[in-house]
Amino acid sequence: MRVANIYNLGVKELRGLGRDKMLLALIVYAFTVAIYTAVTAMPETLNRAAIAIVDEDQSPVSSRITTAFYPPYFVVPKLIDQSEMDTRMDAGLDTFALDIPPNFQRDLLAGHSPAIQLNIDATRVSQAFTGGTYVQSIVSSEVNEFLARHRGATELPVDLAMRMRFNPQLNKGWFGALSNVVFSITMLSIVLTGAALIREREHGTIEHLLVMPVTPAEIMISKVLSMGLVVLAASAASIVFVVQGLLHVPIQGSVALFLFGAAVHLFATTSMGIFLATMAGSMPQFGLLLMLILLPLQVLSGGLTPRESMPQIVQDIMLAAPNTHFVILAQGVLFRGAGIDVVWPQILALFAIGSVLFVLSLRRFRDYLR
Repeated sequence: MRVANIYNLGVKELRGLGRDKMLLALIVYAFTVAIYTAVTAMPETLNRAAIAIVDEDQSPVSSRITTAFYPPYFVVPKLIDQSEMDTRMDAGLDTFALDIPPNFQRDLLAGHSPAIQLNIDATRVSQAFTGGTYVQSIVSSEVNEFLARHRGATELPVDLAMRMRFNPQLNKGWFGALSNVVFSITMLSIVLTGAALIREREHGTIEHLLVMPVTPAEIMISKVLSMGLVVLAASAASIVFVVQGLLHVPIQGSVALFLFGAAVHLFATTSMGIFLATMAGSMPQFGLLLMLILLPLQVLSGGLTPRESMPQIVQDIMLAAPNTHFVILAQGVLFRGAGIDVVWPQILALFAIGSVLFVLSLRRFRDYLR
């Protein structure tokens, strides 16, 4: 095996990727637009929800309830008649419609438990899911303060001192941005290496390589190194310019250590891409295989939900997946500021899994060329 052959073949792969506009667009999209929209599209809390109020009581307590809804959680409430409530909700003008019945204050002062009707447009799932709790909490708070004749904090028997580490503001965007970078690294490394091999077969250039003085190992290593280098460079640029620059997400640990772990992870996932490409006869079949592989890697690796909340058998099986160890490494380094003394088991596991995948992929690749 000659280094010069690997270098020349790697340059050929990079030139071929440069001519593929769709793959280049996918790389740019995955590390920029996809990360930005995933972080900013879904609000963390209720935000400017449309609410209408039917005040049939016209009492001081109903006025307190009406004025308790204000931005940024809600828009200024629209005061409507009862005849308008269903029409406005059918037209999609209101997400919440609160109906305060007549004699509401009188029944409260008499010691009764009057009911307030709350209609919710459940087609707006993100707001409807949390908005009902917000409305119930606001109404209950105003009613209790009215009955107590004063505003005051509830005295609890225990004072809980909460200290939130790594994300004091509980900002979901911080977690989401870095999690999407991790997923993009895994996805693109598999897609690019697999597409590079299938492109060779569909264009008929794989036969040209076979008559040249190069070995299957040199061909495979060139694809792994070149596509891994592209993904590594794109992920570094995404962290610096998108995550830290555009989204202002603080990173606790060393970016260099994370990129080193990503390079070891790419050794495993690019080999996996070669293996899947040898199993697929065409690009559509390769796409179907990706659906079967990427979804479990994303959902069960701990990137979306903690591994501890999964069944023990799932946790044990997913230890064989490189993405599981990479997620642990990325969370430790980027979120908690862990050093090499903490994440070395994950790096060692990634190297071991990558070595196994590389040997299996090389054996499959040699059979694929025959």
